[in-house]
Amino acid sequence: MSAPSPAAGSETGRDLSALIVAIAQRSDREAFALLFRHFAPRVKSFLVRSGIATNAAEELAQETLLTVWRKASYFDPTRAAASTWIFTIARNLSIDLKRRERYGDTTPSNGREEDVDEMSGETVLMMAERETRVRAALAKLSEEQATIVRLSFFQEKPHAQIAQELGIPLGTAKSRVRLALSRLRALLEDLK
Repeated sequence: MSAPSPAAGSETGRDLSALIVAIAQRSDREAFALLFRHFAPRVKSFLVRSGIATNAAEELAQETLLTVWRKASYFDPTRAAASTWIFTIARNLSIDLKRRERYGDTTPSNGREEDVDEMSGETVLMMAERETRVRAALAKLSEEQATIVRLSFFQEKPHAQIAQELGIPLGTAKSRVRLALSRLRALLEDLK
């Protein structure tokens, strides 16, 4: 009797790592299919347990495995197990999704134009209107407050880096961010 293949559900860490190496070295589609069958349901389940909606979790699971395909050459089996590497990719993608949802990011996650085409006209119109309103509200802030908001949220710089760039104490940078956001929230109160 022969040893079970990875498709039979008896994958070992070494087998899974070998699949990623085969993808990196030879763009091995069969190895990718085996890896996909093994990890897609597990990654989806992991994402659902972390609070992601089922359909979004399914999309993120697919995006995770596409990232594995594209970045297989970055995998180092001496540094991490295949599962650790793949679940780290999934976790990072879920964090990105939660950030986009939290801050109302209107740009597609990977910059592809076809993502925008899939939206309804009403959704696109509402997003454009929201963006226009946010820009108008930013214009009503003082230059100092607008700069703080841009550095903190659009450039995603930490408060310590903002303080250093503006030559102000860290506590001052934090309070300015808080005050600018409070003012912006007041200007956009009815936007929710």
